[in-house]
Amino acid sequence: MRRLVLDDDRSLPPEPVIRGSARQIHAATRDLPLVCMHGHIDAQVLAENRAFADPASLLVVPDHYVVRMLVSAGIRPEELGVRPRDGGNGWTETDPRKIWRRFCENWHLFRGTPTRYWLEHELAVVFDAPTYPSAETADLLFDHLSERLARPEFLPRPLFEQFGIEVLATTDSALSTLHHHTALQSHGWGGRVIPTFRPDALLHIGHNGWPAEVDRLGELTGTDPGSYAGFLAALRIRRQDFIAQGALATDHGHLSADTTPLSDREAARTYEAARRGDATHDAAAAFTGHMLHQMAAMSCEDGLVMQLHPGVLRDHDTAARALYGPDIGFDIPIAAEFTRSLRPLLGSFGRDPRFRIIVFTVDETTYARELAPLAGVYPAMRLGAPWWFLDSGDGMRRFRESVTETAGFYNTSGFVDDTRAFASIPARHDLARRIDAGYLARLVSEHRISLEEAVETAIDLAYRLPTKSYARPAPVITASPH
Repeated sequence: MRRLVLDDDRSLPPEPVIRGSARQIHAATRDLPLVCMHGHIDAQVLAENRAFADPASLLVVPDHYVVRMLVSAGIRPEELGVRPRDGGNGWTETDPRKIWRRFCENWHLFRGTPTRYWLEHELAVVFDAPTYPSAETADLLFDHLSERLARPEFLPRPLFEQFGIEVLATTDSALSTLHHHTALQSHGWGGRVIPTFRPDALLHIGHNGWPAEVDRLGELTGTDPGSYAGFLAALRIRRQDFIAQGALATDHGHLSADTTPLSDREAARTYEAARRGDATHDAAAAFTGHMLHQMAAMSCEDGLVMQLHPGVLRDHDTAARALYGPDIGFDIPIAAEFTRSLRPLLGSFGRDPRFRIIVFTVDETTYARELAPLAGVYPAMRLGAPWWFLDSGDGMRRFRESVTETAGFYNTSGFVDDTRAFASIPARHDLARRIDAGYLARLVSEHRISLEEAVETAIDLAYRLPTKSYARPAPVITASPH
């Protein structure tokens, strides 16, 4: 049985001199608090603070990185505990030990992936696991992890403290009641776990459930969203509800980055057509782009930082979506265009001191060509950390190499993790800090910056920049004419 031991130099550069500098730089950041401003942890987990049920339901079933890799090897979602939406007429695995065995038997699939890095960190650092996953060690690991999860120090809130998380932002539908956030505030966790306003379903007016969701928006806000003006008023009220719970940002996951505004008359006409079920596909797409422009205008009013991550075709396998629902690993990147698409928004708000937008992408071909030059000139724009398919060590390294010469370090947001897997949060921050240490150490070795500057920059990327990037801009005070 091979003992699970993590090398302290993992993911640092192999060249000895650069590695020595990287060690010093990483030492300055490894124990900093975690600022987690973009994630998908459910606030209910922390509000209820219940023990995690078992290793499979914590580390396998909810993690689409894990599920998608296993599905790609021919394992059916039902074998991983993913239940069909209608309850299924057939069989779904409900034994967590068997799900865990299936994961361990296929551990080799994760070689070279960031998922392997995160899982090793979770097993070794969080759970002090004795060995690597395999067919032979599956039951041993399951029993070891189950024993740990039964301890009070492995409840969600104690783990939150153990991880050193300073603030964690969840991502919440605009129709969420936010009652779990209210509960957390009553437990003294106000400001530590905060919501993020995600209005995508309301802004994409072409889908079948949209009219009912707009009606629900009216119920939550006590308004009548029957008109376009009423719709905008209801969205403003919901944003204030989120701000009251500590929200600092909005989040927009559109297919396109288009931000072209419509006239008020055209927007109202399209909205009314959608309410009748008559909006064309092209009109609905134009309205969605228009609403991104409106969201930016509202951010100037209320100070919420705007996050935008276009370029993903959601639920590529339509049959899997129909059978299992969304978010089981079938989201696929597509090419994204930013220069022309963001021009209307940045032309209106890119130099407005009340506004900030953080742009993410899974199309890394746009980093050097479009995103870095845009962030390198518009004061309101920041580049988000590599996201999803690019949040690997190599993806993070390519990000720094692509954007730094044009945008510098300080037109980026610093590192933000993007995960539904609670126990992987410290692993993701650890990997980012190691990659940045290696990149900065290379600049030191080339005499482009000093070691002291590298250490300061690493601290900024890990802690100060995400804190600053997501702080609501200070109100603009105009001088009195008198």
